[in-house]
Amino acid sequence: MTKKVTIKDLAVASGVSVTTVSQILNGKGDRFSEETKHRVAELQKKLGYVPDFNARNLIMKSARTIGVLVPDIANAFFSMFIKGIQDAAQKNKFVPIIFDANDTKQLQSYLEELIQRAADGLIIASATIDRNAVDTILKRNGIPYLLFDQNAVSEGDRVRIDDEAGGKMAANYLLEHNHERVTIVAPENPTENVSHRIGGFKQAFEKAGKPLSNEAFVYSEASKAGGYAAVSQVIAKRPSAVFTTSDEIAIGIYRGLQEQGYTIPEDISVIGYDDIDLATYITPKLTTVHQPAFEMGQAATELLINRLNNRQLPPQIRELPIRLVERESVRQLSK
Repeated sequence: MTKKVTIKDLAVASGVSVTTVSQILNGKGDRFSEETKHRVAELQKKLGYVPDFNARNLIMKSARTIGVLVPDIANAFFSMFIKGIQDAAQKNKFVPIIFDANDTKQLQSYLEELIQRAADGLIIASATIDRNAVDTILKRNGIPYLLFDQNAVSEGDRVRIDDEAGGKMAANYLLEHNHERVTIVAPENPTENVSHRIGGFKQAFEKAGKPLSNEAFVYSEASKAGGYAAVSQVIAKRPSAVFTTSDEIAIGIYRGLQEQGYTIPEDISVIGYDDIDLATYITPKLTTVHQPAFEMGQAATELLINRLNNRQLPPQIRELPIRLVERESVRQLSK
């Protein structure tokens, strides 16, 4: 069996002590000559030495890891969000540990696992977290965290999107295209951000003198499968347009409508929310409200690292813009 290269092997090859190698590798080698530091670095590459994770943590008093909990890794929005986290983490020499957690028991288990692995901080995008988990698990263990977008459990650092404005954008676009018979497809128990989208959408219709009743709603899981399963109910309401609270739902709606012989947007228009990459690969291309998922992941990570570097910072709020992206899935109706 191949023997793992140790720090002692590297020290012997470099002709210096283990302490010297350790200090150089951990960025504390200012008192050593450039020649010595260069020799250690070159031999580290040549020998393929990788520092022991646990030993390094003891020296640095930090694992330089960020725990990330999202509700659905398969969701294209969260995939891009995670890419943003990875980008900012890498630039700051942190490693993200990512878990898919969409129920309370699973979330609790992963939180405990991350604490055991000495994660420096957490980014939590799962709406299943409750105040008890925050207070008893995170605060008592002194672990900085950032609740992303979906949950108002606790005050603190936040990355914020004006979802109410996003809902209004979608509604006003439909109104401008003379759509009054509208169906909203959304989760029955929406997260905080989705509630704001729905609220903004309804407000715009009320302002236009065309208030929407509860009959305008069809409830669905926030997924392609959920949208697909909701199609029969959508068709029964005979809308001219459908507003979905996520593009994932919209893609499921697309498939279901097309299987039932409906053409988008000639028979029914569809407008989504998120602007995931698939929005430009379906036919017709989906009109939607764009959220900067990658930048949201970057911002969440940057705020968390700021907090790790200075626990006394006042609450940090980073607001990012949204915009409506007009494509091909909404048609203009005559008055």
